[in-house]
Amino acid sequence: MASHRKPRTSVLISPGSRRTAAGLTTAALASVTLLSQSADAAPRAPRPSIEEVKKKVDDLYHQAEVATQKYNAAKERAEHQSATVDGLLDAAAKRAQRMNESRRELGTFASAQYRTGGMNPTAQLMLAKDPQQFVDRSHLMERLTSRQKQAVTDYQEQAAAAARQRAKATSSLEQLQHSQASLKESKQSVQGKLAEARQLLSRLTAQEKARLAELERQKEEAARRKAAEEARRQQEAERQRQQDGSTGDSTGGQTGGGTSDGGSTGDSYATKAEKALAFARTQMGKPYVWGATGPSSYDCSGLTQAAWKAAGVDLPRTTWDQVKVGQRVATKDLQPGDLVFFYDDISHVGMYIGGGKMIHAPKPGAYVREESIYYMPIYGSVRPA
Repeated sequence: MASHRKPRTSVLISPGSRRTAAGLTTAALASVTLLSQSADAAPRAPRPSIEEVKKKVDDLYHQAEVATQKYNAAKERAEHQSATVDGLLDAAAKRAQRMNESRRELGTFASAQYRTGGMNPTAQLMLAKDPQQFVDRSHLMERLTSRQKQAVTDYQEQAAAAARQRAKATSSLEQLQHSQASLKESKQSVQGKLAEARQLLSRLTAQEKARLAELERQKEEAARRKAAEEARRQQEAERQRQQDGSTGDSTGGQTGGGTSDGGSTGDSYATKAEKALAFARTQMGKPYVWGATGPSSYDCSGLTQAAWKAAGVDLPRTTWDQVKVGQRVATKDLQPGDLVFFYDDISHVGMYIGGGKMIHAPKPGAYVREESIYYMPIYGSVRPA
């Protein structure tokens, strides 16, 4: 019996075809390799230099300080408006109580009229025929006694006053909500700037951190040298004043007339300034915390406000308002206790102690300390008392 086998199908590949297939495979693999290498070799942003990082971090701290002053201003407004709202709501409640008392008095008159009939029979007959016309407001007022008329007038006045009080309270509440929204926005801005600065610093290697510290030291050293030069200038100016004064005494003249005329004022200011500085010195070593006014931490304007308060002088909360208080003075004429403001946007302040130095709350991560006033660009100075 013959066996039936299925014929085998043979695929013949010519040598040329094999070479072509091999070539395609090789090309495909090469393409994949090149793509992989291209992806790995994609150009990366150049790593910023340590000088660039320092500038960026300093800018972020500066921006955070501006946002801090906005936060302080918004917080002060919110606290003031909150107190205003509380007062208005309390006044509105009292108005409402007086209005209710007037209403109860009117109710008493109405009840008495109901019990006694209130009107004569003729009037009752007229009322039954045409109630709408008879109970006309003007006719009713004519029938009321003077006391009843006064009760109606009081009620109307109390109702109007209560409405005005409610309107004021509503308006003040809207302002409070706006201030609270501004407060929240400023707070988020400060936190965002500080978080970005921390992130930049966290990426630095140990070597880069050491380089950053060296740059900071060089900046501080340059500021100290300038402060030392200022201290020498002040000492020389003081020696010259003393010489001029002794010459004036020997000739019977009075070359120090300006100082003499303002001596009592100067002494008074010096006394207050020493109290303010004594307070500031006791705060040294406490941390800078944005928005803080003590006693355990401060921001820059919180420290100056607390220091001068210890001397009996009330300063506003923000640098922008503190710079408007008192008398403007030139840098060369600074006296201990004067407030020195920095940057064109007046976002930082310190208290002058003499010799080109100040006490201030510098920035996040730092502590209340003495430092040269030339560490930052000076905007101007004031004598607050």
